[in-house]
Formats: sequence, C-alpha cells, structure tokens
Amino acid sequence: MKKVVGVADMKASNDPGDTLITYSLGSCIGLVIYDPVAKAGGILHYMLPESSLDKAKAQKNPFMFADTGIPRLFKEVYKYEGKKNRMSIYVFGGAEILDQKGFFNIGKRNYLALKKIFFKNRVIADTEKVGGNVNRTVRLEVKTGDVYVKTSGEGEVKI
Repeated sequence: MKKVVGVADMKASNDPGDTLITYSLGSCIGLVIYDPVAKAGGILHYMLPESSLDKAKAQKNPFMFADTGIPRLFKEVYKYEGKKNRMSIYVFGGAEILDQKGFFNIGKRNYLALKKIFFKNRVIADTEKVGGNVNRTVRLEVKTGDVYVKTSGEGEVKI
C-alpha cells in the first residue's frame, strides 16, 4: 500500500506491501532510514531546523522540526526491531527553491541541524542528495529497502 508522507509528517512500516513516499522536497529535508534485517524503515519530511522557533507547534507536530522529528523517526523504527547500527540512512532536500539568493538559508539550516544531531548521536548517512535549487521526490520500498529519488528535470533513480 502506498503511504504518503506529507510535509511535517513521518511514516514508518515493516509491512512488505508498503511503499512510503514523500513529494516535492525543496528546503525541507527528507530523511529515510531502513534496517535490512528487521525489514523496517521510515521517512521523515521536516520543514524547520529547531523546535525552539515555535514550541507550541513543536508540541502539536514534532515532525515539523529536525530536533524533535529525527529522534521520533528512529524510535518508531526501533518499535519494529530496527537497530541503529544496521540502518541504511539517506538524506534528501535542503535546497534553496524560493530563496535562491540565500537570504534565509532554510535548506542549509535544515541540513546543518540534521548533521548536528547525527554527530551527537554517532550516525552517518550512507547517501546525501542535498542542496541546489531543485525539488526531489523520495520513495522507500519496505519489502526490499530500495530507495528511489526523482529530481526535477530528471527521471527517477534508484539509490
């Protein structure tokens, strides 16, 4: 079953029939994690780097922010017997779509927030496709762990 991960959303699964997909990552970050032994994974689509920007929104929707969404994604996959040391980790997005002159740098700030969290928790991404000024759509096939990215102006590619 196709499960769409919206903006400021997260989905995880160990159902081999599931496909998780998130569309149009611009300055947002799409984080995909997958444990090939547990055959479980998930996608987080977060918008902003830090929950301190709006604590009320972070409480209502922790998936909006890197610092509250990333830990929840990992914890959700742990519920399916996922283990951090076995996971394949993919990072997409962080582009400057509407801010091509870099005034706000939301894409870069989103990416740097992720890198800080990863460094603190000793996590290393296997693949990163970030930056630029293109939208990306990302899909995870839960049965196989295959990850695909479609970049604006290009076709879909298996990572």
